[in-house]
Amino acid sequence: RERSPKPSHHFRFLRPTYTYKAVQLSRFTMKINQRALILAALAAIPMAGAFSPALRVQPAIQTYTPSPFASKPLNFPKSKLVMSSSAESAEAPEDPKKEEVSLGKKIFDTYVKVADVATTLFPLWTVICSGIALKSPSSFAWFTTEYFTAGLAALMLSMGITLTPQDFIDVAKEPVAIGMQFSLCYAMMPLLAFGLAKAFNLSPALLAGMVLVGSINGGQASNLCTYIARGNVALSVLMTTATTIGAIFMTPILCKAFLGAVVPVDAAGIAMSTIQVVLAPIAIGMATNKFFPGFVKKILPFAPVVGVVSTCLLVASAVAQVAEPIISAGLSLQLPVLLLHLIGGLVGYFLPKLTGFSEVSSRTMAIETSMKSSAFGFLLAKLHLGEYAARVPSAVSVVWMALTGSILAVIWRYIPVKEDE
Repeated sequence: RERSPKPSHHFRFLRPTYTYKAVQLSRFTMKINQRALILAALAAIPMAGAFSPALRVQPAIQTYTPSPFASKPLNFPKSKLVMSSSAESAEAPEDPKKEEVSLGKKIFDTYVKVADVATTLFPLWTVICSGIALKSPSSFAWFTTEYFTAGLAALMLSMGITLTPQDFIDVAKEPVAIGMQFSLCYAMMPLLAFGLAKAFNLSPALLAGMVLVGSINGGQASNLCTYIARGNVALSVLMTTATTIGAIFMTPILCKAFLGAVVPVDAAGIAMSTIQVVLAPIAIGMATNKFFPGFVKKILPFAPVVGVVSTCLLVASAVAQVAEPIISAGLSLQLPVLLLHLIGGLVGYFLPKLTGFSEVSSRTMAIETSMKSSAFGFLLAKLHLGEYAARVPSAVSVVWMALTGSILAVIWRYIPVKEDE
């Protein structure tokens, strides 16, 4: 058909039609774009939960096409948009109580490490305190007899909280160990002391003091050193108690046999001192451990520090009282006293070991044999031996006793014990 130019008035009627169609096409395109944006946003939610710490989807959005073979349609849990714990922890302010707890725990852990090192350096503190006492005796003049007794009680209390009645029941089933240590304390050590005094040609007064050191009971500081050496503390306490009670009759008998003269001993006073200084603090510590285990658990890390401080004060106080005679005695007295404790400790270890005792029991007996109650010997010499020089070996023994026992304890602390021993 032949086209002819349309009149201009036709375009006037057609223009609105074209405009309406353009508007419809534009609206349709906008709807498509809106739906695309919505779908894109929905698709981006799981990715946002994966990469953003603030959001996560529980569970992820899943699609499901029913299978013609499925008997029942599967029920997927609904998606839930929640805040993540990491976002909460990142955005929420930290609890000040938690900060205080963490700070307190750090301080306590630091204290435990420092206390362990300080306990290991027990021999060093003993030397320092002894040196101060020798150079300036007046520095420990305040540590009177009352404080001396309190120091011994504090030492035993610090050991008592580590024990339970079952420990003593287990030890009582093996009385042979206590008998062995009793014989080492009152047979081997007096003979060794007398022999060393004769070998170094000591004066009669110093010889009497040496024999008295060898004839007294085991020292309370041995319980602390046994604890440091990872020995049997309950066995050590029983041995200390047995030899302390035995001192009531054994010390006068031995002094009579070796010195030819009886050293007067107040049996009732020794028994009362044993109860006050040894048995009562241990009983209180055990009762506290039994009925207040939570409290004991909190204070237990402080027990070794209390024991070390008490022992150092006891050593320094005894040395300060006879500082001048110790200095004037020289090596002629220092060496035999040192050998008394050193040889006693070695014999006290190897003899039980050779006779079938365990490693732990042998260590305990070695420390108990080496560490005599030199402070008690000093008191006996001061009260019952006429000559002033007779108390000097006991004062010298306080230093070497603490050094020998603590050195053995520190060495054994880092030598592991087999499980079967």
